[in-house]
Amino acid sequence: MDLQRTNVVVIGAGAVGSMALWQLSRREGLDVVGIEQYGRVHSRGSYAGESRVFRTAVHEGGTYVGMIQRSRELWRALEDESGRGIYSEVGCLSIAPEGFPDLLTAMSTVRDFDIPHRVLSDDELRREFPQHRIHDGDVGLLDAHGGGLRPEVAIMSALDLAEANGAKLFFNTPVIDIEERGDGVVVRTTQGAWLADMVVVASGSWSSRLSPELDELLRLQVLGLTWFMPKHPKAFAPENFPVFLRDVGKVHFFGAPSFDGYSFKACSNPTWPVFRDVDEVPAEYTREELIKIGQQAAEFFVDVNPEPVRHSVHHCAYTPDRLPVVDRSASGRVVTIAGLSGHGFKFAPQLGEWAAQLVAGEDATVDPRFALPEHMKRLAELGPYTGGGH
Repeated sequence: MDLQRTNVVVIGAGAVGSMALWQLSRREGLDVVGIEQYGRVHSRGSYAGESRVFRTAVHEGGTYVGMIQRSRELWRALEDESGRGIYSEVGCLSIAPEGFPDLLTAMSTVRDFDIPHRVLSDDELRREFPQHRIHDGDVGLLDAHGGGLRPEVAIMSALDLAEANGAKLFFNTPVIDIEERGDGVVVRTTQGAWLADMVVVASGSWSSRLSPELDELLRLQVLGLTWFMPKHPKAFAPENFPVFLRDVGKVHFFGAPSFDGYSFKACSNPTWPVFRDVDEVPAEYTREELIKIGQQAAEFFVDVNPEPVRHSVHHCAYTPDRLPVVDRSASGRVVTIAGLSGHGFKFAPQLGEWAAQLVAGEDATVDPRFALPEHMKRLAELGPYTGGGH
């Protein structure tokens, strides 16, 4: 098989891969190739599903604040360069009982890092956001810089810009394997093979297939998305209804306003076990699961039909402590970004920028805990991700 020479191959053109291609294509003198096993902006990736929550009041604590602030800048840059609307800054409203741990952490984060926000009492929540059924003792945290991201639009924009900048993109081209050798890295696909100076592996839930060292670390959590139709859709329009996180007891809801004009996104916490490979992931909800989520939605929101008008099932690779993997191989030739653990899309531009910096041998402000050897140490302590607390 003849080898085609190139400087950089990016494997995967989803959330991280598209952003890496955009960032790399802006650098002069680099020949950049992107390879995607499915079509351009497909429905199988972890990013799919119309909208994603963007929040700067992160309840994971200060680890992610720098990442989220830089990502916000890059989301705006992507909008400016593409001319497309990607980031709707309508605010992010977190509602939970007073003293709820995640809410306390988010409140500490906004205070410690001086993030614009408001704290609302239960009466203020009822008055300002009547779409939510508020319980006595609920507290709200309105993150002014939060909002909704349009993932499919974002990825299409990044790929279009990368291509316009000279990157060569190949779709419907599965990668068979990668091999490091003295003169570079060979990437073999169903459509040919490349010899690259550097490779970025950004293949999401499929990462362990190409990087066996990730097989013990990563587990797939199944994430379901549901949309409901309210009796008064205007009340759930972006100008009236921020993206949200809701917690009552063990029930967690997250979602976004109505971007389609008739339904809004409201998704409950996952009920599936974890899996090791994408082929094991269920393709859809059961009828019983949809009925249960609909009943929960009717308890959380006012004047909402409990029958989902749309629903879909997705997946994401998790690490035991939910920190991402951002690593470069011992040779320095292979950069791997994986294990985004259900909250990675908001950080995708920062992760793509890090990939480009690591390829170029530049200093990247990557948390040392994200390195694969550090993950493996913690895996020995925590054990694999099980879908529970860690």
